[in-house]
Amino acid sequence: MRKITSLTDGWRFLKADIPLPQAVSYMAQGERVSLPHTWNAVDGQDGGNDYHRGRCWYLLPQEELAGERVFIEFGAAAMSAEVWYNGELLCRHDGGYSVFRVELPKTRKTENLLAVAVSNEDNDRVYPQKADFTFYGGLPRGASLIAVPETHFELVKDGTPGIKVTPEVDLEKKSALVTVETWQNGGVVTFFVNGEEKSVPSENGYARAEFRIDNVRLWDGVDDPFLYTARASLDSGDEVSSRFGCRVFGFDPEKGFFLNGRPYPLRGVSRHGDLKGKGNALSYEDHERDMAILRELGANTVRLAHYQHAQEFYDLCDENGIVVWAEIPYITMHMENGRENTLSQMRELITQCYNHPSIAVWGLSNEITAASAVTEDLLENHRLLHALCHRLDPTRKTTMANVFMLETDSPILDVPDVSSYNLYFGWYLGELEQNDGFFDEFHQKYPDRVIGFSEYGADANPAFHSSRPEKGDYTEEYQALYHEHMLRMIESRPYLWATHVWNLFDFAADGRDEGGKHGENQKGLVTFDRKLKKDAFYLYKAAWNKKEPFVHICGRRYVNRCEAETEVKVYSNREKVSLYVDGEKLGEQTGRTVFTFRVKLTGTHTVRAVGDGCEDSITVRRVQTPDESYIFNKAAASVNNWFDAEETDPACFSVMDTLGEIRANPQAGAIVDAMMAKGAAERGDVAAAVKDNPALQRMMGRMTMLSLLKQGGAGEESIKQLNRILQGIRK
Repeated sequence: MRKITSLTDGWRFLKADIPLPQAVSYMAQGERVSLPHTWNAVDGQDGGNDYHRGRCWYLLPQEELAGERVFIEFGAAAMSAEVWYNGELLCRHDGGYSVFRVELPKTRKTENLLAVAVSNEDNDRVYPQKADFTFYGGLPRGASLIAVPETHFELVKDGTPGIKVTPEVDLEKKSALVTVETWQNGGVVTFFVNGEEKSVPSENGYARAEFRIDNVRLWDGVDDPFLYTARASLDSGDEVSSRFGCRVFGFDPEKGFFLNGRPYPLRGVSRHGDLKGKGNALSYEDHERDMAILRELGANTVRLAHYQHAQEFYDLCDENGIVVWAEIPYITMHMENGRENTLSQMRELITQCYNHPSIAVWGLSNEITAASAVTEDLLENHRLLHALCHRLDPTRKTTMANVFMLETDSPILDVPDVSSYNLYFGWYLGELEQNDGFFDEFHQKYPDRVIGFSEYGADANPAFHSSRPEKGDYTEEYQALYHEHMLRMIESRPYLWATHVWNLFDFAADGRDEGGKHGENQKGLVTFDRKLKKDAFYLYKAAWNKKEPFVHICGRRYVNRCEAETEVKVYSNREKVSLYVDGEKLGEQTGRTVFTFRVKLTGTHTVRAVGDGCEDSITVRRVQTPDESYIFNKAAASVNNWFDAEETDPACFSVMDTLGEIRANPQAGAIVDAMMAKGAAERGDVAAAVKDNPALQRMMGRMTMLSLLKQGGAGEESIKQLNRILQGIRK
């Protein structure tokens, strides 16, 4: 019989890059830790881009182990690992997000020592190396011992589960042909599917059986995520099993995504697998909470970015009917020495996740041209990944997330089966309407291509508020306005096969220092600690969640307001909403998703919204002067008024000129380039790496210097000083 023992407690951790004998001698002084564990739970989230990236040791004394064959399994070791047992090097593994196993020597002692050297240090061959998130180091998904009899199912190759299940569904006949395959070192394999049993002798370490399921019950997304179970056993007593679902995925360039023969627009979010104060060392309860929030939102898809996630979360997606985009961390910057690592990480992703019915596509890369030119080496890397995906899994499509600066005629768009773009018009650059125009132009130019919207978002710190929100102010109100536009844009373009908000949760990006937070990307609909749902969360809940009646009044954290009359906005999935102020009915509106009312302010007021069987209330207060705690960039808050009154000499440069116009002059261009390089550094190493992208520079060249400065958080005095300098340079 197979016996699995969790290796949770008893570990000693040494945050030191030292030889193994020295690590053993210092073991008693090591920090006592339990798995899962990361050494960057604090310094990887506090900003400064100075979190520890290096080689550390985990050591675990062990007594004599029972079992004919014993393997150790690591849920992940970030990013590279060496596994030692009683001073013997057993294996090396590169890739920080996948399962791997190694067999322990049969010559075990009464007392043994397991030692694991784990490294997340900078290098040029293991992905990721440049990306807008923290690369946590450690053993973040635990470890366990697996004891099996001499004749057993395969455990080592690419972290395989030992069993592979392929359902082929005939929608017309309402049946499924299910192929089950296993790998083992001998014996007779007995397969079990849907109450049927078949025995097959192992030949050359392989066995296969087919089962037909009539009147098959489909895995039908969030409506009915039904799961079957396939099981295989050996006479030795070893056994493996896997759940699977019978479903058909399809793609159409005009109608988008199909599930089981019907249009099924994928509308959802992306997720990073980390948490405030814990890093990526998540418990099953953490995964369950994230899924509960995702289901409350009403999403039917999730992009699990930008790496292989924990098997527990794929399981939850299977159980809840959430369609998944799964990908590897081939991101931002192509490394010529990293090709083998992209291939090995993809092999492990597909091998380990193949049986999950929720997974619809394999993601080849993310924004890989942001800091790299489209060279033949980069193209060949993608072609090899695409071919590998189809060789390992002919049943699914490949995709990739393209950076918004990538030209739509780039040859890299020809590699995957379906494409997607990450667009940030209306946040980093340009205006919101450019998102609409981009997809309209793409769809018109390439009517036979399947296109999706893989990332879009705007940062919001729930502490910041404004009655006149604008791009770059980090207010909850601008994030909500941004997403209102994007939701309307998406709903009117059914050809988008999938759309994923960036991001469901705020997450750690230790290189960032913006929007009043250190070390966080704040584009989440929910805060990093999962304690606060921002207003934009309820916008999508109103649009997507039809099962849970609710009304939500926006601006509950925006209490102190200067205006005599303020806008009160309500998000709801009810068709009719009534608003009451201090108990008196102000008005009633019929519509969908977004309801707006004008409320006069004279003092402190209780505002209550009522829908069909649900209600919500907030408090607002009239104040005489602006509450400065609501303003992120206080110095720049009045810069618009200053420019309205200030006279500028049109014969000289000013911040009202576009970046392209200013750069055309060597003297003026050198000044603004120096300022912008400093600003890019404050947004992390990714922003610094991509700042010279030619397409990005062309986009920025069409924007005014004032717009770019305000977006970057420059203060009023900095803007005035630059304007004075530019006014001294004649055009």
